[in-house]
Amino acid sequence: MTSFRIALLPGDGIGPECMDATRIVLDAMVSKIPGLDLTFASHRAGAELYRDTGETLPAAVLEDCLDADAVLLSAIGLPDVRQPDGTEVQPTMMVGLRRALQVHSAVRPVKLYAGAPCVLKDTGPGIDFIVIRENLEGLFASFGGGAKVGNEVVTDTMVVTRKGTSLVSDFAFRLAQRRKGRTVDGKKMVTCVDKANVFRSMAFFREVFFDIAKRYPDIDSNAVYVDAMSLYMVQNPWDFDVLVMENQFGDILSDLGAGLVGGLGLGPSAEIGEDHGLFQPSHGTAPQLAGKNVANPLATILSAAMMLDWLGDKHNESVCVEAAVTLENSVAKLLSDSDIRTPDLGGKATTTEIAQAVADGI
Repeated sequence: MTSFRIALLPGDGIGPECMDATRIVLDAMVSKIPGLDLTFASHRAGAELYRDTGETLPAAVLEDCLDADAVLLSAIGLPDVRQPDGTEVQPTMMVGLRRALQVHSAVRPVKLYAGAPCVLKDTGPGIDFIVIRENLEGLFASFGGGAKVGNEVVTDTMVVTRKGTSLVSDFAFRLAQRRKGRTVDGKKMVTCVDKANVFRSMAFFREVFFDIAKRYPDIDSNAVYVDAMSLYMVQNPWDFDVLVMENQFGDILSDLGAGLVGGLGLGPSAEIGEDHGLFQPSHGTAPQLAGKNVANPLATILSAAMMLDWLGDKHNESVCVEAAVTLENSVAKLLSDSDIRTPDLGGKATTTEIAQAVADGI
């Protein structure tokens, strides 16, 4: 049995409440599941810390994140806390943390749970696919850079490398091997989403993607232009299994996916590298809700499930993989078999009540 140490970054706004709720669930799992051993170290980071000290992510906190087996982060940033250049602190902190951890693949599940709201009248055989974005390059590589010529022209540069594209593509195919395939027919498939008909960088991304695809003859592969994919995700989302794409495209399409399956309150995410894993909800800090115990913690709780699955897969610890399934099943049962909902899902339950209900279902 392996003990895993988790670095916790509760963050700002509703972040600490969602993290407290997730701790209720994780502590219940440790007490109920034989062999599951998790310890936690919680640290301040983000906008509130910046307002108090001028730092968003102190060196000692970053060092602990690097030493931990995984990092579980809640929401970061506040709109009224700005850096001297007028920008919010969240992008600077998160880009810095991602680069330090070298988490090259960002994973956003798009999964419709029974009982969750859906904007589509017809959900066909079900919605369950993954959006993977390259996490360190693409248009985001220009963060903090770019060029401004006088007051007339500004440029940002998209960077696509063979190494970065190979890493994210290989990750996508390995993830597809572990999945059940697309809901329409069970076919395991990875789809490259790009704009290869216009940009050389995107044509190169596609070329490298298909080079990697040759290593996985058991997984189907194809490519779709990003504008067409924004249509297909709405019209026939069940036709897809794993989508892989450049950073900015993934940033946009992953939120579109969340809109199909109940919103960001049900949207977990993971950022995975060769050595480190960072897990966080897809939603923001919602400072207008902070301190009211009404925030939906399910995205953070589901992110913790992704963390457990990653730890189990990486370290060959079946108890963690099984715990991840147990946790997700408890969330699914809550949504399908009860009317316990936070206000964003049309209910009146508190953050704490949701956490306790999930914990009780384990």
